Amino acid sequence: MIVPAGLSTEMCDMVIQTLRQVVGRELPDEKMLELDEKDQFPEDVIRKLLSPDVGLHLIFLPEENCGLGGGARDICRVSEEMAAFDLGVATAFLAICLGTDPILVGGTPEQKSLWLNRIATEGLIVAYGVTEPEAGSNVANLKTTADQIVDADGNVTGYRLNGAKQFITNGGVAELYTILAKTPGGPSFFVVEKGTPGLSVGKHEDKHGIRASNTTGVLMEDLEVPAFNLIGMEEGQGLKQANAVFGYTRLMVGAFGIGGGQAPLKRALDYAKQREQFGSPLVEKQGYMFKLLVDNWVDLAAGRAHMEHVALLIDQGNHDMGTEGSIAKLWGTEAGNRAADASIQALGGYGYAREYLVEKMRRDVRITSIYEGTSEIQQSIIAMYRWKETVRSKGGFYTELAASMTALHNQNDAVGAEMIAAATAGTNDIILHMHKARETRNQIVMFTFADMMTACEVGAAFCAKAARLHAEGDEEAAFMMAMSRVFARKVVGVVSDGVRRCASGLLDGSNPEAVLAAETLLKGVEARFPLALTVGQWNDMSTVADVLKAMD
Repeated sequence: MIVPAGLSTEMCDMVIQTLRQVVGRELPDEKMLELDEKDQFPEDVIRKLLSPDVGLHLIFLPEENCGLGGGARDICRVSEEMAAFDLGVATAFLAICLGTDPILVGGTPEQKSLWLNRIATEGLIVAYGVTEPEAGSNVANLKTTADQIVDADGNVTGYRLNGAKQFITNGGVAELYTILAKTPGGPSFFVVEKGTPGLSVGKHEDKHGIRASNTTGVLMEDLEVPAFNLIGMEEGQGLKQANAVFGYTRLMVGAFGIGGGQAPLKRALDYAKQREQFGSPLVEKQGYMFKLLVDNWVDLAAGRAHMEHVALLIDQGNHDMGTEGSIAKLWGTEAGNRAADASIQALGGYGYAREYLVEKMRRDVRITSIYEGTSEIQQSIIAMYRWKETVRSKGGFYTELAASMTALHNQNDAVGAEMIAAATAGTNDIILHMHKARETRNQIVMFTFADMMTACEVGAAFCAKAARLHAEGDEEAAFMMAMSRVFARKVVGVVSDGVRRCASGLLDGSNPEAVLAAETLLKGVEARFPLALTVGQWNDMSTVADVLKAMD
């Protein structure tokens, strides 16, 4: 049996409790609104969290480098919790983690001993310098250069960096930077310390949200660093080092989306219990509850289940989780945006007013579907890799997932696994059909695939979590199973709609074979998703609503 990496549950609970105490004390609502209005980075709060008394950053540093050795599950819990307080502060910590990652995955033992130990013991603020003005995060179009400095014998003694980075979180306050630059051997990461001649801070970005984070440009003009500052001491390893942590960091941003959406939704629920309309509280209004609260609560719970599933796989030693990380980010951030938007709607005019925190939270969470790769980038990644895997395995990848859901349904017929099985099989069919028809050349087809794939995989994780809680006798099992059934019906809807969109794309009216193929696909939808498969939606949503009403 593989023992997952990470902290004990008790230790992680202590970290979360400390975080709640410090942030709750240092960042009351009034302070967060003030920071937002003034576009101010709360350096005192960040320093407090990095201090020896709190040491929150130690969770993502190895024990051998003075850290706590937290795993992906621990960091996801902390990320979600921080995002629920303030996404700007959470983003500052994400940047420290991001900036540390190239050293963590690619540094030599000597480099790790020097810089990771310093980050741990000195509480250094770190920035991750990849994004550029013209290239965005497309590292294939990298412009920043690192020219070799050689001695009289031709030995490389250092590098001279020139270029500009943009939208760098912590860019104006960092004490350590990890900069991606183009060397003769290919893209490579370098460690650059604050105060190095040639390093300067560019424009401070006046942002729509996360205004408590510091976002600037970073400029390098004939900036020289010793050869030892080349991470890994080998040129051309930068892309490998960056890709090694994408699944991990995108999972963190997915957690940000979930936390950033859950916080305003909780405020909306509290408001609905107090606000009376037409003689009764808003929580008694079925349309209000179902549309604005229940539907979004379920989506966030589903994203959390998938996030926990992927984090556990990482902690068990599965490191090739790039596609899973993209799925977690796509679903978590889009669900968080919908939840925050619904929260403003739920509060009516109060939600739209700046003096109420949900308005700020809505602006903050918007960035999560943009940074660390936009939702459209995630759709492209998910569709490309899952399509290739489906074709390579001749449909085996999703056939196996569908079979696992059928087996789960046979063990527990109350979690909606039979609906996920049908939806996954339907997704498999349409992928293979559109591949054969050479329609995967169309990006909109691939985006449709990504939405179907994401829904199925998130739904499968949700059903598995609900079944596990039921088997363990958890007191939340009935609530979780009701939510998993609600979500499973949504998955059926996403997939059936996706199949119809693909079928309609084949109908150009001039090709009889295409028309016949489309009609066959549509008949397949009706056969695979009979109405009887999805009955009971309103009853399950009422069950979820009743639990929400009773929450403290």
